[in-house]
Amino acid sequence: MTIKLLYFASLREALGTAVEEIPLPAGVGDVGTLRTHLATRGDAWQVLVRSQNLRAAVNQQMAGAAARVADGDEVAFFPPVTGG
Repeated sequence: MTIKLLYFASLREALGTAVEEIPLPAGVGDVGTLRTHLATRGDAWQVLVRSQNLRAAVNQQMAGAAARVADGDEVAFFPPVTGG
């Protein structure tokens, strides 16, 4: 199973990438386990599990930790945005 990942705003800067395609190992089938899996990449990636306000979208639809991830999906991660 391969998915496309997008990182926005401060996440993109912290992780040093805006987009990537990755194969998922067995057992990674939802947004929550995907975040945990990505966090194993190292210190900068820990933000994906430390940030309680991190938002996710699967195929451009807001998604919680239990949202399923399937082959070919696009998963985006972004911090909450404020404006004025």
